[in-house]
Amino acid sequence: MSSWNNPVQDTVLPSTNPYGNYTVVDTVPESMLHMVHAHWYQFPPMNPLWYGLLGFWMTIMGTLSVAGNFVVIWVFMNTKSLRTPANLVVNLAISDFFMMLTMTPPLLVNAYWGTWILGAFFCEVYAFLGSFFGCVSIWSMVFITADRYNVIVKGVSAEPLTSGGMMRIAGTWLFTLAWCLPPFFGWNRYVPEVTCLPVVLTT
Repeated sequence: MSSWNNPVQDTVLPSTNPYGNYTVVDTVPESMLHMVHAHWYQFPPMNPLWYGLLGFWMTIMGTLSVAGNFVVIWVFMNTKSLRTPANLVVNLAISDFFMMLTMTPPLLVNAYWGTWILGAFFCEVYAFLGSFFGCVSIWSMVFITADRYNVIVKGVSAEPLTSGGMMRIAGTWLFTLAWCLPPFFGWNRYVPEVTCLPVVLTT
């Protein structure tokens, strides 16, 4: 009978912890250990059930998100009255669509294997894509909120924020690109946690 405290020797992974105890880092490929922050060595291995639950949940959410945002984009493209250059809702739908389209498949693959198996470089690419599309969505919601605030507080007589809408949309993408590229060049970094994310811990 095996357990975390008394594992069967032919089924355990070699410990990566210099102090000898088993940690969540033990499943990380050796080629990626240099990317793992020392903070994660204090946590025991995750129960494999959590990976299954995560994969199940993300299959549902990823499918709904990709399909739902695709419908929004399709309606926008096929309804002439909605095709305004300042339509920030569509900008939000596009960023959310690509967010889930690029994030969900790798997450499901790695949830199946219980660790990140796609290599160090793709770990960074994956984290970049998640940060990039996520920040575009956040900035889109900021501008949508400002527009709704303008209408609610000042009423329909208020000057609409649609003027310069294309500049705002372009600004969300360009500003986010400038924010998310620096980790590739040594300013902060993208590292593996449960998936690959921008590092939030100091070294």
